[in-house]
Amino acid sequence: MSPAPLGVYVHWPFCKSKCPYCDFNSHVREGVEQARWRAALLRELEHAAREAPGRRVETMFFGGGTPSLMEPETVAALIARTRELWDSAPDIEITLEANPTSVEASRFAALAEAGVNRVSLGVQALDAASLKFLGREHSTDEALDALATARRHFARHSFDLIYARPGQTPEAWAEELERALALAGEHLSLYQLTIERGTRFFTDHARGTFVLPDEEASAAMFEHTQRRLIEAGLPAYEISNHARPGAACRHNLIYWRYQDYVGIGPGAHGRFAVDNAKRAIRRSSGPEAWLESVERTGHGTAETSTVEGQDLVEEALMMGLRLADGIDRATFASVTGVDPVEAIDATRLDPLVRAGFLEIDVTHLRATSEGRQRLNALLERLVA
Repeated sequence: MSPAPLGVYVHWPFCKSKCPYCDFNSHVREGVEQARWRAALLRELEHAAREAPGRRVETMFFGGGTPSLMEPETVAALIARTRELWDSAPDIEITLEANPTSVEASRFAALAEAGVNRVSLGVQALDAASLKFLGREHSTDEALDALATARRHFARHSFDLIYARPGQTPEAWAEELERALALAGEHLSLYQLTIERGTRFFTDHARGTFVLPDEEASAAMFEHTQRRLIEAGLPAYEISNHARPGAACRHNLIYWRYQDYVGIGPGAHGRFAVDNAKRAIRRSSGPEAWLESVERTGHGTAETSTVEGQDLVEEALMMGLRLADGIDRATFASVTGVDPVEAIDATRLDPLVRAGFLEIDVTHLRATSEGRQRLNALLERLVA
């Protein structure tokens, strides 16, 4: 019997500046002791291998923060140690998120040599005014140059854009999307701008500093995006992620399919099977607190819990319904102990099926395109 598959997530919490829309665990620091951080990440990686032994690593993902600010030597050391601690798939996917500044793009060759084989670039917009509004440090020309550099060094590459920005019309987004498609390779991540509590945009939006497109315009942009990317051969496999056949981000699929992963670094989370439940791990969020804890105890774990029963069912539903393919009923049952259709009260499920927001067949439960467009409201109806 082959080892159970596993994803490994590495969080680098530092950024040059804090983007006003970002609610991720990211921090601005004047200087970072790279060697000290490398040693701490390696030490927590060894702890994670003791938490989830005997697996085969299928994917590794460097997120942040801005992991392209890590020294390539740190990335190389973490990849090499991961291969030593676990069995690894021959075709392991190793993704690193990067900002497209010229300084960071200059590291791409070294990062590829370190073992990274997929890069995801945070382009976010293709015009100067929007980049300034979003607080991005790169220019449009730098983004284009970084994409060209990524194509030279990585077999697989993707980039992100944020749409439904203030003042953006469906027509303007359609034009920007055409430019994006001309630049795209095998994968695109296209996110509607959302206002998250705790961000600068949350405060600015509450004060009326800017206004988002109305619901009708935002819906039109979403629907056009879905149609146009199907035509271009990059259909959505998840609400915001589009790929050519076989080019989906395998690491993110681990999350959405509710498979096992470990997380290291400040604020990282892990979920992995223990008997008939999931062990949930959360590392300390503050970089300095995490670092001190790792140096003192060998790990920065802030919380450990067990996800079981109805909580397990609800987590798996919330992740799986994001996927265009939906939830494989047999796989869901093997993880949670119950078929997803049977797990949901019929008085909640049936009206959503009749309304065209959910579909059920012999093998799958899935949200329709209309359902995925309003997934948060849909989930509230299912699991509230």
